[in-house]
Amino acid sequence: MSSKKEISWQDSASDWLVSIIVAVALAFCIRTFLVEPYMVEGSSMYPTLVNHERLIVDKLSYFVSDPKRGEIVVFRFPKDESRDFIKRVIAVGGDTIEMRNGQVLVNGTALKENYIYKDDPKGRNLSNFRKTVVPEGTIFVLGDNRNNSEDSRFADVGFVPHKLVKGRALAAFWPLSQARVIKADTGMGQ
Repeated sequence: MSSKKEISWQDSASDWLVSIIVAVALAFCIRTFLVEPYMVEGSSMYPTLVNHERLIVDKLSYFVSDPKRGEIVVFRFPKDESRDFIKRVIAVGGDTIEMRNGQVLVNGTALKENYIYKDDPKGRNLSNFRKTVVPEGTIFVLGDNRNNSEDSRFADVGFVPHKLVKGRALAAFWPLSQARVIKADTGMGQ
């Protein structure tokens, strides 16, 4: 009789161990290939995203397609790939990008950027960026809070290669009162 209990206990322990291993493997695969949680750090995407807001990042989309204008993406910082940045895609490979006194033009069309932070006490960003064609296989990104954003205007970031893009922001889930789906906005009156 005691041998049956022993076998039963061993079977139960074995089942638990297999279940734990499967759960860990599944969680690893989901986080690596499908979705990943991400916490916003800083105010470069204010007012769209706020400091310490938690997001779900869709990683699967960019296995089958490239980033698109208006999407908010998480990417590895080109100068230190251990750091992640989050910004809005303004232009993609082949597009012509230009900024005049803070007005962004993509392929000659001025963007209507309702998402940018305009109430900055320092005043609206009046930066310029000379007319440039975005290289194929890269994206041009800007923060929504232009006066407080390290983005493609600066050499440390520059044009972001697709291989550094981890995924697109899909939804905000924390704080719970601010939970929402994050939609792309190209600024072109979609």
